[in-house]
Amino acid sequence: MAMDQDQVEQSQPVGHVRVVYLGPVAPHWEVVEVFGDSRTISEFRQRALARLQLLPPHDPQCRRNRERVVRDAERERLILQWDLGYEEN
Repeated sequence: MAMDQDQVEQSQPVGHVRVVYLGPVAPHWEVVEVFGDSRTISEFRQRALARLQLLPPHDPQCRRNRERVVRDAERERLILQWDLGYEEN
């Protein structure tokens, strides 16, 4: 079954962001734009930082909020990359 043009456009990412853990001193997180629409990424950045702002990556609440950030990126069709400073399982 072939995909029509609307389905292809909807599946294409509109941008790429990298979420970087800066360390134990606040601010803990930075959202870096790799490519894409600046306005969409700026709005995503605000939402992501609001969820992660005071949480280190080992906090259980951070894990739940990271899942919310991932779902938000999927809705916005953004490629999301995490840089926590260590390898994840």
